[in-house]
Amino acid sequence: MAGVEYVRAFYKTGVYIAELIERQEENGRALVKVKAVIKHPTQGDLHNPKMTDVPLFHQRKALAEFEKTWVPLSSLKAYEGEVPSYKDSLQQALHDEISKLEDVETEWAQLSLEKLEECKKEYGLS
Repeated sequence: MAGVEYVRAFYKTGVYIAELIERQEENGRALVKVKAVIKHPTQGDLHNPKMTDVPLFHQRKALAEFEKTWVPLSSLKAYEGEVPSYKDSLQQALHDEISKLEDVETEWAQLSLEKLEECKKEYGLS
């Protein structure tokens, strides 16, 4: 598609391939539309990473396909190359995140694995 600019967008702890919709230099932010997932978000409390003694250990799902969100301009990087299908990229990103945690023997890793398995079911992935 001519005129479409794709970027790597970092949002909270996830990384996405997204279409750049709008750039607001004065506010230092950009509106992007998600096309694929590169890195699945980290589970738990963003303000207390890798901690389990927190008021709520959050399940963090990936942004949905075509979801629009504002991200800091500083978090954008140009993306060149093929854009994988959203479902395939989500499955790969989830698999990668689970694989990283399977051999980690901490309470945080175990809780994260439980949350990621919940995500997998909710996404309808096997």
